[in-house]
Amino acid sequence: MKTAVVTGGGSGIGRAIAERLTADGHQVATLDLKPADTPFSYAADVTDRSQVDAALTAVREQLGPISVLVNAAGMDGFKRFANLSFESWQRVIDVNLNGVFHCVQAALPDMVEAGWGRIVNISSSSAQSGQPFMAHYVASKAAVNGLTKALALELGPAGITVNAVPPGFIDTPMLRRAEARELLGKGVEEHIATTPVRRIGRPEDIAAACAFLVSEEAGYITGQILGVNGGRNT
Repeated sequence: MKTAVVTGGGSGIGRAIAERLTADGHQVATLDLKPADTPFSYAADVTDRSQVDAALTAVREQLGPISVLVNAAGMDGFKRFANLSFESWQRVIDVNLNGVFHCVQAALPDMVEAGWGRIVNISSSSAQSGQPFMAHYVASKAAVNGLTKALALELGPAGITVNAVPPGFIDTPMLRRAEARELLGKGVEEHIATTPVRRIGRPEDIAAACAFLVSEEAGYITGQILGVNGGRNT
């Protein structure tokens, strides 16, 4: 039984990943600003290294060394680039990119010592296609994809794989909030009509991809960007 940490595990995609890894037999701990009402849920802001370190220390004390890390914590943002403040730009970068930096560095020693580890970073299909009015979000997620490839090359000799899953159009609370603010054009149905498989994605679709990438069977897969998007980006 391996210990897995899922950031952003309090809701949406992160919660679905945590539930799937638990069902697969992992000991799962989650980190979130608002922890889930489940065992081994810890409050932590991934932009604050001291909070991340404290949470992972608690995980180790209760569950043992960390073998699997899924970075699912994230935030979106919508603003015309000409009106985008640097503070808003920096906040999205802090959460979506620097949060991955902090969590990987904090969890890495356990994996190096064991000679085995799995890291999966949840990026975004918008990093592949671009998205107007989301320059800060797209930039942060594209950087996550690049970081994934660099870490895969660096950490592979230590027995650690690093992959990214960029979700497509997934039915999450974050998506529904954007729809309520009329930020999705004509809404969810319009996007379903332009998705080849003709449905919206579910958090469980992303969880299934993560479950495979953290498995023993996926040990020869690293540095890959595995799109789960219903064919919207190929």
